[in-house]
Amino acid sequence: MVSKNQIKLITSLQHKKYRNEEQLFLAEGVKVIQELLLSNFVLEHLFVTEDIFPKVTTSQKTMIKEQDMKRISALSSPSSCLALFKIPKETNVENSGLIVALDDIRDPGNLGTIIRLCDWFGVKQLICSKETVDSYNPKVIQSTMGSIARVKVNYLDLEEYLSKSQLPVFGTFMDGKNVYKETLPTEGILVLGNEANGISAVLEKSIKNRIAIPRFGDLQQTESLNVATATAIFLSEFKRNS
Repeated sequence: MVSKNQIKLITSLQHKKYRNEEQLFLAEGVKVIQELLLSNFVLEHLFVTEDIFPKVTTSQKTMIKEQDMKRISALSSPSSCLALFKIPKETNVENSGLIVALDDIRDPGNLGTIIRLCDWFGVKQLICSKETVDSYNPKVIQSTMGSIARVKVNYLDLEEYLSKSQLPVFGTFMDGKNVYKETLPTEGILVLGNEANGISAVLEKSIKNRIAIPRFGDLQQTESLNVATATAIFLSEFKRNS
């Protein structure tokens, strides 16, 4: 059974303010929760509607009814499990390898997909501007499908970080050089901008290498690519060149 206080706590974690206060986030679905349980994330409590995750101790697991799961779930179609995990403390960025930097990404689905892409392409570090959507937003966690367990995400002042970094910085622009014709390094920072406005003018000053995905359509009228789709193409080119 889930108590009124537990319901209040769980539903409040859909909001960043309360996630910060409680230092907890929620995850739903067998795949996502299983990935997190196998990682360094610390489980606070698990709620299930059926007997799953036998390795979780009874003191950390509560069996609840499906109607109660519907009350606490952030999903339109709740799964059989919901877990609360502790938000880990951020660690310093390691200035090595290929790093992805996000400038003001607002859509949770885009961020979650980009985290999955980083995991797929072996990018271990993702840095975000402070305006970027919270990586512990339930929709982000759901979209990562567990990849959040293998990609370190940091939030910081991107302008300051890029201006001080010794790594080559590559920015994605509509008028950049054809990425398919560029020789790309194994180490560097790949910056992607806001869904509607791209990379901000403030950050643009710190970017010397402008790259782009060329349009091949006959009319050349497509406005832009979805930022997550563009991330996949750019990461593929960086890794192919390496």
